Amino acid sequence: MSLLLAGLTVLVIGDSHMANEGYLISTLHDELMRQGASVYSYGVCGANAGDLMKGKKKLAHCGFAYRLNDGKVRKRAPDVSATTPYPELVKNFPDYVSGKTKAIHPDLVVVINADTMAGYKSTTLQKTWIWDEVTTLTKGIKDSGVSCVWVGPAWGSEGGKYGKTYARSQEMSDYLANIVSPCTYVNSLKMAQPGEWGTLTGDGQHYDHAGYQAWGSAIAHEIVTSDILQKIRR
Repeated sequence: MSLLLAGLTVLVIGDSHMANEGYLISTLHDELMRQGASVYSYGVCGANAGDLMKGKKKLAHCGFAYRLNDGKVRKRAPDVSATTPYPELVKNFPDYVSGKTKAIHPDLVVVINADTMAGYKSTTLQKTWIWDEVTTLTKGIKDSGVSCVWVGPAWGSEGGKYGKTYARSQEMSDYLANIVSPCTYVNSLKMAQPGEWGTLTGDGQHYDHAGYQAWGSAIAHEIVTSDILQKIRR
């Protein structure tokens, strides 16, 4: 089998979709490793894009999580003083179990961040604020000289405690596609039909095991079958 990501290091950063075992920090991470990559993942519950660049001090109740290659998903409680921002993450990727840090040199950064900024319960999409958040992160990644992929929202289920709707998911996806450059946009809405991937009961936004497995596989497939690899292997 050809390992299309062999020899490459991938850093995956994101919001709550990356912050619990069984979510993308498990499924996407595993899929990228199966393609031969060294993978480091870091997910912050409730994080907006700018938080991933600057760090986040007030954490949502589910805290944050990280994972190093084939290691376990490690959870950190929300009482931690702050999360590690992207510029520091690549210099000192943390392992809170051993107390050690490691400098990593990613060839590709994958950003999972959309739902937290979509404002599903708001009447309008807050485009100016979203643009500020997104460009804060994309500028930081660009300045580090690393190629990047930005993964947009998947359909989920309408309703639930986050108020997700298909119309706002589409609006958010369309807007992100136009503002995440120089990152390559990955449109998750093309990966499944609305409601095809199951979500947790009463949630609407976070997926069941099969849903996260399908999403993680689809994202990895998009990465290895697009022009992204050509860009980072030049």
